[in-house]
Amino acid sequence: MKTKGKSTLLFIFIVLFIAIAAYAGAYGIEIAGYRLNSFNDVINKGLDLQGGVSVVEEIVSQGKVKNEDLEKTKELLAVRVNKLGVAETVVTTEGDRRIRVDIPGKFDSTSIIEMLTKAGELKFVGPDNNTILTGKDVKNATSYLDQNGEPTIGLELTSEGAKKFAEATEKFLNQNIAIYMDDQMLTNPTVKNVITEGKATITGSKSMDEARRQASIIQSGALPVTLKTASVKTVGPTLGANAIPNSVKAGTIGILLVFLFMIVYYRVPGLLADIALVLYIVLVLLVFVGINATLTLPGIAGFLLTIGMAVDANVLIFERIKEELKTGKSIKSAVDSGFHRALSSILDSNITTIIAGIVLYYLGSVAVKGFALTLMIGIILSMFTAIVITRLLVNLAVNMGLLNKPELFGVKRG
Repeated sequence: MKTKGKSTLLFIFIVLFIAIAAYAGAYGIEIAGYRLNSFNDVINKGLDLQGGVSVVEEIVSQGKVKNEDLEKTKELLAVRVNKLGVAETVVTTEGDRRIRVDIPGKFDSTSIIEMLTKAGELKFVGPDNNTILTGKDVKNATSYLDQNGEPTIGLELTSEGAKKFAEATEKFLNQNIAIYMDDQMLTNPTVKNVITEGKATITGSKSMDEARRQASIIQSGALPVTLKTASVKTVGPTLGANAIPNSVKAGTIGILLVFLFMIVYYRVPGLLADIALVLYIVLVLLVFVGINATLTLPGIAGFLLTIGMAVDANVLIFERIKEELKTGKSIKSAVDSGFHRALSSILDSNITTIIAGIVLYYLGSVAVKGFALTLMIGIILSMFTAIVITRLLVNLAVNMGLLNKPELFGVKRG
C-alpha cells in the first residue's frame, strides 16, 4: 500500500508537470508577473515560413578559393545583413565558393544584392568624427587569449598607418577610437597609451568567437574577393504566412492520429506512451529555443518524422512485453524483460538514422541541413522519452494497479 501511494503521487505529479509544460508551450503562461511566451512566439521561423529574400553569392575566381577568404567574406556579409535588424537572418557557406544569405521579412531584393556585393570600407574614426585609418593601413589582425585569459585582438599596421596612428593616439589619449565596417561600429576601444610602433591590442571582446570575427573583418578591410549573384529567391509574405497554419494543421492531424492508434491498439500502455510523446514534443521545441534554431518547412518535416520514430520505439517495447506475457510471465517481470529486450533494436535503428543525419547535415544544402538537424535532435530525445519516461510511467502504473491484467496490454490468456 505504501508503494502504491508513492507511485500514485509521483504519477500524478509527472502527468501534471507534462500537462502544464505542454499548455505553456502552446499558449504561454504568466507566473508571478513573469511571462513565459509560447513556442510560436520564441522559435525563429525560416524564410519559407514568413517570407523574405534568399540570395546566393558566388566568389568570382579562376583558381581555387581559399577557405580563409570564404570565411572572411561570410563574416563581412553577416555584418552587413545584421544592420537590417532581422534576428533570424542566416548566412551560411555552400560548397567552396558560394555563400547563402536568407533574410526573412525583407522583400526588396535589388537593394539587398547591392548591399551584399559592394566592396565595403573599414574605418578607424576618432571622437572628432574624422577618419584616422582605413583598411589599407592595416597589415594584420589576429585574435588570441592574453595572459589573463581575456579575448584580445592584436593589430599590426603598415608603416604609413603606424605614423597616422601614432599621431591619433597621442591626440586622443584616454579617449575612444571607434572601428567601423560599412558605417556599423565593430568596437569602440579606449586609447590607454600612445602607440608609436604600429602594433596595438584591443580588449573588451565578450568571447573568443567575437574577437576572432572582429579580427577577421579588420584584417580583410573590405571584401577580399569579388562576388556575383548566383541566384535570388523571393518568398512572398502571403505564401509564408499560409505555410505556418497549414504546417501546424497537418502536424496536428498526424500527431492526433498517432496518439489514437496507440490508445486503440495498446490501450493503457498506449495512453502512457502518448503522455511521454507530449513531453517529447515539448523537449524538442525547448531545444530549438535553447540553440536558437531557425525552423523551416523541411525542419518541420524532420520533426514530424521523429515523432513517428518515437512511436516506433514504443511499439517495439510493447510488442516485446506482449511476447513475454504470452509465455506466462507476471506483468512486472514481462515489463522489465520487454524493455530490456527491445533496447538493442531501438539503439540499432536510431543510431543508423543518426549516422545518415550527420552525412546529410555536412553534405546537404541549407534546407537539407535543417531537416537533418531536426532529425538528429528528435531521435536522441525520442530514445530518452521511450526508454526512460515511458518505462517510468509503465512501472508506476503497474505499482498503482492500473496495469494489473494482461488484457490491458492487449494480450488474452486462455
